[in-house]
Amino acid sequence: SVPADVIAATLVLQALEGLSDRYAADALRQNIAWKVAAGLAIDAPGIHPTVLTYWRNRLRQSDRPERIFDAVRDVVSATGILKGRARRALDSTVLDDAVATQDTVTQLIAAIRRVLRVVPAAGDATLARDYSTPAKPNIAWDDPAAKAGLVTELVNDALTIIATLEGEVLDDEAADAVGLLALVAGQDVEPGDEPGTWRIAERVAPDRVVSVVDPESRHVHKTVHDYRDGYKAHAAAEPETGLITDVAITPGNTPDAETALDLLAGETEPVDVLGDSAYGSGKLRAKLNALGHGATIKPIPLRSAVPGGFTTDDFTLDTENSTVTCPAGHTVALTRKLNATFGKLCAGCPLRTQCTTAKDGRTLKVHPYDPELRAARAAAKDPDFALRYRTLRPMIERTLAWLVANNNRRLRYRGVERNQLWLTHRAAALNLRRLLNLGLQHDDGGWAIA
Repeated sequence: SVPADVIAATLVLQALEGLSDRYAADALRQNIAWKVAAGLAIDAPGIHPTVLTYWRNRLRQSDRPERIFDAVRDVVSATGILKGRARRALDSTVLDDAVATQDTVTQLIAAIRRVLRVVPAAGDATLARDYSTPAKPNIAWDDPAAKAGLVTELVNDALTIIATLEGEVLDDEAADAVGLLALVAGQDVEPGDEPGTWRIAERVAPDRVVSVVDPESRHVHKTVHDYRDGYKAHAAAEPETGLITDVAITPGNTPDAETALDLLAGETEPVDVLGDSAYGSGKLRAKLNALGHGATIKPIPLRSAVPGGFTTDDFTLDTENSTVTCPAGHTVALTRKLNATFGKLCAGCPLRTQCTTAKDGRTLKVHPYDPELRAARAAAKDPDFALRYRTLRPMIERTLAWLVANNNRRLRYRGVERNQLWLTHRAAALNLRRLLNLGLQHDDGGWAIA
Protein backbone atom coordinates (compact mmCIF):
# COMPACT_ATOMS: atom_id res chain seq x y z
CA SER A 1 0.00 0.00 0.00
CA VAL A 2 3.03 2.31 0.12
CA PRO A 3 3.71 3.92 -3.29
CA ALA A 4 6.92 2.82 -4.97
CA ASP A 5 8.22 6.36 -5.45
CA VAL A 6 7.92 7.01 -1.70
CA ILE A 7 9.92 3.86 -0.96
CA ALA A 8 12.52 4.71 -3.62
CA ALA A 9 13.08 8.17 -2.13
CA THR A 10 13.28 6.68 1.38
CA LEU A 11 15.78 4.00 0.37
CA VAL A 12 18.01 6.62 -1.28
CA LEU A 13 17.86 8.92 1.75
CA GLN A 14 18.50 5.96 4.06
CA ALA A 15 21.61 5.01 2.08
CA LEU A 16 22.77 8.63 1.94
CA GLU A 17 22.57 9.14 5.70
CA GLY A 18 23.54 5.59 6.69
CA LEU A 19 20.47 4.88 8.82
CA SER A 20 18.97 1.62 10.03
CA ASP A 21 15.42 0.73 8.99
CA ARG A 22 14.02 1.94 12.31
CA TYR A 23 15.80 5.30 12.18
CA ALA A 24 14.89 5.74 8.50
CA ALA A 25 11.22 5.14 9.31
CA ASP A 26 11.46 7.66 12.17
CA ALA A 27 13.05 10.23 9.85
CA LEU A 28 10.28 9.80 7.30
CA ARG A 29 7.70 10.40 10.02
CA GLN A 30 9.47 13.32 11.77
CA ASN A 31 11.79 15.04 9.27
CA ILE A 32 10.08 17.63 7.05
CA ALA A 33 12.89 17.47 4.47
CA TRP A 34 12.36 13.71 4.11
CA LYS A 35 8.60 14.19 3.72
CA VAL A 36 9.14 16.78 0.98
CA ALA A 37 11.64 14.54 -0.82
CA ALA A 38 9.20 11.61 -0.69
CA GLY A 39 6.24 13.80 -1.75
CA LEU A 40 4.32 13.24 1.49
CA ALA A 41 2.07 15.62 3.35
CA ILE A 42 3.35 17.17 6.57
CA ASP A 43 0.92 15.09 8.65
CA ALA A 44 1.65 11.82 6.83
CA PRO A 45 2.04 9.03 9.43
CA GLY A 46 5.11 7.45 7.81
CA ILE A 47 5.79 3.73 7.46
CA HIS A 48 6.71 0.76 9.61
CA PRO A 49 10.43 -0.21 9.47
CA THR A 50 9.60 -3.68 8.12
CA VAL A 51 8.19 -2.08 4.96
CA LEU A 52 11.77 -1.20 3.95
CA THR A 53 12.84 -4.82 4.48
CA TYR A 54 9.90 -6.00 2.40
CA TRP A 55 10.74 -3.67 -0.49
CA ARG A 56 14.44 -4.56 -0.47
CA ASN A 57 13.46 -8.21 -0.75
CA ARG A 58 11.15 -7.39 -3.67
CA LEU A 59 13.87 -5.43 -5.42
CA ARG A 60 16.46 -8.13 -4.86
CA GLN A 61 14.21 -10.83 -6.28
CA SER A 62 13.08 -8.75 -9.27
CA ASP A 63 14.51 -8.83 -12.78
CA ARG A 64 15.99 -5.33 -12.28
CA PRO A 65 17.27 -5.12 -8.69
CA GLU A 66 19.38 -2.04 -9.48
CA ARG A 67 16.50 -0.01 -10.94
CA ILE A 68 17.00 2.88 -8.49
CA PHE A 69 20.66 3.25 -9.47
CA ASP A 70 19.62 2.89 -13.13
CA ALA A 71 17.09 5.71 -12.74
CA VAL A 72 19.76 8.03 -11.35
CA ARG A 73 22.13 7.06 -14.16
CA ASP A 74 19.38 8.03 -16.60
CA VAL A 75 19.30 11.47 -14.95
CA VAL A 76 23.10 11.72 -15.32
CA SER A 77 22.78 10.80 -18.99
CA ALA A 78 19.95 13.30 -19.55
CA THR A 79 22.04 16.19 -18.19
CA GLY A 80 24.82 15.43 -20.69
CA ILE A 81 27.41 16.10 -18.01
CA LEU A 82 29.45 13.04 -19.00
CA LYS A 83 29.34 13.82 -22.72
CA GLY A 84 32.88 14.03 -24.02
CA ARG A 85 34.32 12.80 -20.70
CA ALA A 86 35.83 9.53 -21.86
CA ARG A 87 37.84 8.57 -18.78
CA ARG A 88 36.88 6.12 -16.06
CA ALA A 89 38.89 5.64 -12.88
CA LEU A 90 38.68 2.24 -11.18
CA ASP A 91 39.50 1.35 -7.59
CA SER A 92 38.22 -0.56 -4.57
CA THR A 93 37.91 -0.11 -0.84
CA VAL A 94 37.46 -2.56 2.01
CA LEU A 95 34.08 -2.80 3.77
CA ASP A 96 33.85 -4.49 7.15
CA ASP A 97 31.32 -7.32 7.39
CA ALA A 98 28.28 -7.17 9.65
CA VAL A 99 29.21 -10.15 11.81
CA ALA A 100 31.77 -10.96 14.48
CA THR A 101 34.91 -12.81 13.42
CA GLN A 102 34.76 -16.46 14.50
CA ASP A 103 37.70 -18.67 15.43
CA THR A 104 37.95 -22.32 14.37
CA VAL A 105 36.22 -23.71 17.48
CA THR A 106 33.31 -21.26 17.27
CA GLN A 107 32.80 -21.99 13.56
CA LEU A 108 32.80 -25.75 14.07
CA ILE A 109 30.27 -25.59 16.91
CA ALA A 110 27.98 -23.20 15.00
CA ALA A 111 28.14 -25.31 11.83
CA ILE A 112 27.37 -28.54 13.71
CA ARG A 113 24.43 -26.93 15.51
CA ARG A 114 23.04 -25.63 12.25
CA VAL A 115 23.14 -29.07 10.61
CA LEU A 116 21.50 -30.67 13.66
CA ARG A 117 18.80 -28.00 13.47
CA VAL A 118 17.95 -28.15 9.74
CA VAL A 119 18.68 -31.84 8.97
CA PRO A 120 16.65 -34.17 11.23
CA ALA A 121 18.58 -37.23 10.05
CA ALA A 122 21.76 -35.79 11.57
CA GLY A 123 20.28 -36.56 15.00
CA ASP A 124 21.03 -40.26 14.37
CA ALA A 125 24.77 -39.62 14.61
CA THR A 126 26.55 -40.65 17.80
CA LEU A 127 28.49 -37.58 18.92
CA ALA A 128 31.10 -36.98 21.57
CA ARG A 129 29.63 -33.65 22.71
CA ASP A 130 26.19 -32.24 23.50
CA TYR A 131 25.21 -29.42 21.11
CA SER A 132 21.72 -28.78 22.45
CA THR A 133 22.73 -25.77 24.57
CA PRO A 134 24.43 -22.56 23.39
CA ALA A 135 26.85 -22.58 26.32
CA LYS A 136 30.56 -22.31 25.63
CA PRO A 137 32.44 -25.64 26.01
CA ASN A 138 33.54 -26.08 29.63
CA ILE A 139 37.27 -26.71 29.29
CA ALA A 140 40.47 -25.16 30.60
CA TRP A 141 41.02 -22.75 27.72
CA ASP A 142 44.57 -21.94 28.82
CA ASP A 143 45.51 -25.63 28.70
CA PRO A 144 46.85 -26.54 25.21
CA ALA A 145 46.07 -30.23 25.74
CA ALA A 146 42.44 -29.50 26.66
CA LYS A 147 42.00 -27.22 23.67
CA ALA A 148 43.56 -29.83 21.36
CA GLY A 149 41.18 -32.45 22.77
CA LEU A 150 38.20 -30.17 22.07
CA VAL A 151 39.33 -29.58 18.47
CA THR A 152 39.65 -33.35 17.98
CA GLU A 153 36.15 -33.97 19.36
CA LEU A 154 34.60 -31.26 17.21
CA VAL A 155 36.25 -32.38 13.97
CA ASN A 156 35.42 -36.03 14.60
CA ASP A 157 31.80 -35.11 15.39
CA ALA A 158 31.62 -33.14 12.14
CA LEU A 159 33.00 -36.08 10.17
CA THR A 160 30.57 -38.44 11.90
CA ILE A 161 27.60 -36.25 10.94
CA ILE A 162 28.79 -36.02 7.34
CA ALA A 163 29.23 -39.81 7.17
CA THR A 164 25.78 -40.35 8.71
CA LEU A 165 24.15 -38.16 6.06
CA GLU A 166 25.89 -39.83 3.12
CA GLY A 167 23.24 -40.89 0.61
CA GLU A 168 20.51 -38.70 2.18
CA VAL A 169 18.40 -36.60 -0.17
CA LEU A 170 18.79 -33.01 1.06
CA ASP A 171 16.95 -29.84 0.13
CA ASP A 172 18.89 -26.65 -0.70
CA GLU A 173 19.04 -25.36 2.88
CA ALA A 174 20.18 -28.71 4.27
CA ALA A 175 22.75 -29.20 1.50
CA ASP A 176 24.18 -25.74 2.16
CA ALA A 177 24.45 -26.47 5.89
CA VAL A 178 26.21 -29.79 5.35
CA GLY A 179 28.53 -28.33 2.72
CA LEU A 180 29.50 -25.49 5.05
CA LEU A 181 30.17 -27.97 7.86
CA ALA A 182 32.46 -29.97 5.59
CA LEU A 183 34.28 -26.79 4.61
CA VAL A 184 34.91 -25.47 8.13
CA ALA A 185 35.85 -28.94 9.35
CA GLY A 186 38.74 -29.07 6.92
CA GLN A 187 39.96 -25.53 6.28
CA ASP A 188 41.80 -24.83 9.55
CA VAL A 189 42.82 -28.26 10.88
CA GLU A 190 45.29 -31.01 10.13
CA PRO A 191 45.84 -34.54 11.52
CA GLY A 192 47.49 -34.66 14.94
CA ASP A 193 50.42 -36.79 16.02
CA GLU A 194 48.16 -39.65 17.14
CA PRO A 195 45.69 -41.44 14.85
CA GLY A 196 42.21 -39.97 15.07
CA THR A 197 43.38 -36.68 16.54
CA TRP A 198 43.25 -33.22 14.99
CA ARG A 199 44.92 -29.89 15.63
CA ILE A 200 44.60 -26.36 14.34
CA ALA A 201 46.97 -25.98 11.38
CA GLU A 202 49.66 -23.32 11.43
CA ARG A 203 48.54 -21.90 8.10
CA VAL A 204 45.65 -19.98 6.60
CA ALA A 205 43.51 -21.52 3.88
CA PRO A 206 43.57 -19.40 0.69
CA ASP A 207 39.79 -18.96 0.57
CA ARG A 208 39.06 -19.32 4.29
CA VAL A 209 35.50 -18.80 5.49
CA VAL A 210 35.73 -16.39 8.44
CA SER A 211 32.17 -16.79 9.73
CA VAL A 212 29.45 -19.41 9.32
CA VAL A 213 26.92 -16.61 9.85
CA ASP A 214 28.18 -14.82 6.72
CA PRO A 215 29.94 -17.49 4.62
CA GLU A 216 30.73 -15.07 1.78
CA SER A 217 32.87 -12.77 3.93
CA ARG A 218 36.63 -13.24 3.55
CA HIS A 219 39.98 -12.10 4.91
CA VAL A 220 41.06 -8.89 3.18
CA HIS A 221 44.53 -7.39 2.99
CA LYS A 222 44.32 -4.17 1.02
CA THR A 223 47.94 -3.53 2.04
CA VAL A 224 50.56 -5.76 3.62
CA HIS A 225 49.88 -4.12 6.99
CA ASP A 226 46.07 -3.85 6.83
CA TYR A 227 44.27 -7.16 7.48
CA ARG A 228 40.50 -7.18 7.94
CA ASP A 229 37.44 -9.34 7.37
CA GLY A 230 34.68 -8.42 4.97
CA TYR A 231 34.08 -7.40 1.38
CA LYS A 232 35.44 -5.14 -1.32
CA ALA A 233 33.42 -2.34 -2.86
CA HIS A 234 34.61 -1.77 -6.44
CA ALA A 235 33.73 1.47 -8.20
CA ALA A 236 34.13 3.10 -11.59
CA ALA A 237 33.82 6.88 -11.70
CA GLU A 238 34.35 9.78 -14.05
CA PRO A 239 37.38 11.39 -12.36
CA GLU A 240 36.67 15.07 -12.95
CA THR A 241 33.04 15.13 -11.77
CA GLY A 242 33.33 12.26 -9.28
CA LEU A 243 30.11 10.69 -10.62
CA ILE A 244 29.94 6.93 -10.12
CA THR A 245 29.18 5.00 -13.28
CA ASP A 246 29.08 1.50 -11.76
CA VAL A 247 29.73 -0.38 -8.53
CA ALA A 248 30.15 -3.98 -7.42
CA ILE A 249 30.53 -5.88 -4.14
CA THR A 250 32.72 -8.98 -3.97
CA PRO A 251 34.18 -11.15 -1.20
CA GLY A 252 37.21 -9.41 0.25
CA ASN A 253 39.81 -11.68 -1.35
CA THR A 254 38.67 -11.00 -4.93
CA PRO A 255 41.44 -9.41 -7.05
CA ASP A 256 40.56 -5.93 -8.29
CA ALA A 257 41.26 -6.78 -11.93
CA GLU A 258 38.53 -9.46 -11.98
CA THR A 259 35.77 -6.85 -11.65
CA ALA A 260 37.14 -4.27 -14.10
CA LEU A 261 35.27 -5.44 -17.20
CA ASP A 262 31.99 -5.71 -15.29
CA LEU A 263 32.38 -2.11 -14.13
CA LEU A 264 32.87 -1.02 -17.74
CA ALA A 265 30.09 -3.17 -19.22
CA GLY A 266 27.67 -0.23 -19.45
CA GLU A 267 30.02 1.97 -21.50
CA THR A 268 28.73 2.44 -25.03
CA GLU A 269 31.90 4.14 -26.30
CA PRO A 270 35.61 3.37 -25.71
CA VAL A 271 37.05 5.02 -22.59
CA ASP A 272 40.50 5.55 -21.11
CA VAL A 273 40.72 3.36 -18.01
CA LEU A 274 42.68 4.78 -15.07
CA GLY A 275 43.88 2.37 -12.43
CA ASP A 276 46.71 1.42 -10.12
CA SER A 277 48.89 -1.67 -10.55
CA ALA A 278 46.15 -3.92 -9.12
CA TYR A 279 44.54 -3.55 -12.57
CA GLY A 280 47.84 -4.02 -14.40
CA SER A 281 47.55 -7.69 -15.37
CA GLY A 282 48.35 -8.62 -18.94
CA LYS A 283 45.06 -10.47 -19.29
CA LEU A 284 43.02 -7.38 -18.44
CA ARG A 285 45.14 -5.18 -20.69
CA ALA A 286 44.56 -7.55 -23.61
CA LYS A 287 40.81 -7.55 -23.04
CA LEU A 288 40.65 -3.76 -22.73
CA ASN A 289 42.58 -3.46 -25.98
CA ALA A 290 40.23 -5.88 -27.71
CA LEU A 291 37.25 -3.76 -26.61
CA GLY A 292 38.89 -0.57 -27.85
CA HIS A 293 39.47 0.92 -24.39
CA GLY A 294 42.64 2.79 -23.49
CA ALA A 295 44.67 1.95 -20.39
CA THR A 296 46.36 4.54 -18.21
CA ILE A 297 47.16 1.82 -15.69
CA LYS A 298 50.28 1.70 -13.55
CA PRO A 299 52.37 -1.32 -14.59
CA ILE A 300 53.17 -4.11 -12.16
CA PRO A 301 56.79 -3.54 -11.04
CA LEU A 302 59.42 -6.01 -12.22
CA ARG A 303 61.66 -8.00 -9.90
CA SER A 304 65.19 -8.96 -10.82
CA ALA A 305 66.71 -12.34 -10.01
CA VAL A 306 69.73 -10.53 -8.60
CA PRO A 307 69.31 -7.27 -6.62
CA GLY A 308 70.02 -4.46 -9.05
CA GLY A 309 70.52 -6.94 -11.89
CA PHE A 310 68.78 -7.67 -15.17
CA THR A 311 64.98 -7.86 -15.42
CA THR A 312 62.70 -9.36 -18.04
CA ASP A 313 62.86 -6.15 -20.06
CA ASP A 314 66.62 -6.66 -20.57
CA PHE A 315 65.85 -9.84 -22.52
CA THR A 316 64.66 -9.57 -26.13
CA LEU A 317 61.57 -11.60 -26.99
CA ASP A 318 61.02 -12.63 -30.61
CA THR A 319 57.38 -13.75 -30.76
CA GLU A 320 57.53 -14.71 -34.45
CA ASN A 321 60.41 -17.13 -34.00
CA SER A 322 59.63 -17.98 -30.34
CA THR A 323 63.12 -17.14 -29.14
CA VAL A 324 64.62 -15.10 -26.31
CA THR A 325 67.97 -13.31 -26.39
CA CYS A 326 69.73 -12.48 -23.13
CA PRO A 327 71.73 -9.27 -22.43
CA ALA A 328 74.95 -11.13 -23.33
CA GLY A 329 73.59 -11.96 -26.82
CA HIS A 330 72.80 -15.64 -26.28
CA THR A 331 69.62 -16.80 -28.02
CA VAL A 332 67.53 -19.82 -27.00
CA ALA A 333 64.18 -21.20 -28.09
CA LEU A 334 61.06 -20.93 -25.95
CA THR A 335 59.56 -24.17 -24.67
CA ARG A 336 55.85 -24.93 -24.92
CA LYS A 337 55.54 -23.79 -21.30
CA LEU A 338 57.15 -20.44 -22.26
CA ASN A 339 60.44 -21.09 -20.50
CA ALA A 340 63.77 -19.90 -21.91
CA THR A 341 66.58 -22.01 -20.43
CA PHE A 342 70.09 -20.66 -20.96
CA GLY A 343 71.85 -23.35 -18.88
CA LYS A 344 75.42 -23.93 -20.04
CA LEU A 345 75.46 -20.64 -21.94
CA CYS A 346 75.71 -18.91 -18.54
CA ALA A 347 78.98 -20.69 -17.72
CA GLY A 348 81.82 -18.20 -17.99
CA CYS A 349 79.45 -15.38 -19.06
CA PRO A 350 80.89 -12.04 -17.89
CA LEU A 351 77.36 -10.81 -17.08
CA ARG A 352 76.38 -13.84 -14.98
CA THR A 353 76.64 -12.05 -11.62
CA GLN A 354 74.12 -9.46 -12.84
CA CYS A 355 71.75 -12.10 -14.16
CA THR A 356 71.45 -15.15 -11.91
CA THR A 357 72.73 -16.99 -8.86
CA ALA A 358 71.37 -20.36 -10.01
CA LYS A 359 74.01 -23.08 -10.31
CA ASP A 360 72.48 -24.40 -13.54
CA GLY A 361 72.21 -20.95 -15.16
CA ARG A 362 69.33 -18.58 -15.85
CA THR A 363 65.85 -19.79 -16.74
CA LEU A 364 63.52 -17.02 -17.83
CA LYS A 365 59.79 -17.64 -17.46
CA VAL A 366 57.98 -15.63 -20.11
CA HIS A 367 54.53 -14.38 -19.15
CA PRO A 368 51.68 -15.42 -21.51
CA TYR A 369 50.87 -11.71 -21.91
CA ASP A 370 54.48 -10.57 -22.04
CA PRO A 371 54.02 -8.28 -25.10
CA GLU A 372 51.15 -6.41 -23.36
CA LEU A 373 53.13 -6.05 -20.14
CA ARG A 374 56.25 -4.83 -21.95
CA ALA A 375 54.22 -2.28 -23.88
CA ALA A 376 52.63 -1.07 -20.63
CA ARG A 377 55.99 -0.60 -18.93
CA ALA A 378 57.29 1.30 -21.96
CA ALA A 379 54.20 3.53 -22.06
CA ALA A 380 54.55 4.35 -18.37
CA LYS A 381 57.89 6.01 -19.08
CA ASP A 382 56.17 8.62 -21.27
CA PRO A 383 55.86 11.97 -19.41
CA ASP A 384 52.31 12.38 -20.74
CA PHE A 385 51.32 9.07 -19.15
CA ALA A 386 52.78 10.12 -15.81
CA LEU A 387 50.96 13.45 -15.96
CA ARG A 388 47.58 11.86 -16.74
CA TYR A 389 48.04 9.24 -14.06
CA ARG A 390 49.10 11.64 -11.30
CA THR A 391 46.45 14.21 -12.20
CA LEU A 392 43.37 12.05 -12.78
CA ARG A 393 43.76 8.61 -11.21
CA PRO A 394 43.87 9.81 -7.56
CA MET A 395 40.44 11.45 -8.01
CA ILE A 396 38.79 8.05 -7.48
CA GLU A 397 40.07 8.18 -3.89
CA ARG A 398 37.75 11.15 -3.33
CA THR A 399 34.78 9.15 -4.60
CA LEU A 400 35.65 6.17 -2.40
CA ALA A 401 35.97 8.50 0.59
CA TRP A 402 32.40 9.68 -0.07
CA LEU A 403 31.31 6.06 -0.33
CA VAL A 404 32.49 5.06 3.16
CA ALA A 405 31.88 8.38 4.96
CA ASN A 406 29.57 8.61 7.99
CA ASN A 407 30.27 5.08 9.25
CA ASN A 408 29.34 3.44 5.94
CA ARG A 409 32.47 1.30 5.94
CA ARG A 410 30.65 -1.09 8.27
CA LEU A 411 28.06 -3.10 6.34
CA ARG A 412 24.56 -3.70 7.71
CA TYR A 413 23.74 -6.83 5.73
CA ARG A 414 25.13 -10.30 5.14
CA GLY A 415 26.12 -11.76 1.80
CA VAL A 416 27.06 -10.34 -1.59
CA GLU A 417 23.52 -10.00 -2.94
CA ARG A 418 22.09 -7.93 -0.07
CA ASN A 419 25.17 -5.74 0.18
CA GLN A 420 25.23 -5.20 -3.59
CA LEU A 421 21.70 -3.77 -3.38
CA TRP A 422 22.77 -1.44 -0.57
CA LEU A 423 25.84 -0.34 -2.51
CA THR A 424 23.81 0.60 -5.59
CA HIS A 425 21.48 2.68 -3.40
CA ARG A 426 24.47 4.35 -1.78
CA ALA A 427 25.96 5.13 -5.20
CA ALA A 428 22.62 6.49 -6.42
CA ALA A 429 22.37 8.77 -3.37
CA LEU A 430 25.92 10.05 -3.78
CA ASN A 431 25.37 10.74 -7.47
CA LEU A 432 22.21 12.71 -6.74
CA ARG A 433 23.98 14.76 -4.11
CA ARG A 434 26.89 15.38 -6.46
CA LEU A 435 24.53 16.42 -9.28
CA LEU A 436 22.79 18.89 -6.97
CA ASN A 437 26.15 20.37 -6.00
CA LEU A 438 26.97 20.73 -9.70
CA GLY A 439 23.69 22.62 -10.32
CA LEU A 440 21.10 19.97 -11.20
CA GLN A 441 17.73 21.40 -12.16
CA HIS A 442 14.57 20.25 -13.91
CA ASP A 443 12.35 22.28 -16.19
CA ASP A 444 10.20 21.77 -19.27
CA GLY A 445 13.31 20.73 -21.18
CA GLY A 446 14.08 17.94 -18.72
CA TRP A 447 17.13 17.46 -16.53
CA ALA A 448 20.06 19.84 -16.93
CA ILE A 449 23.11 21.20 -15.12
CA ALA A 450 22.83 24.94 -14.58
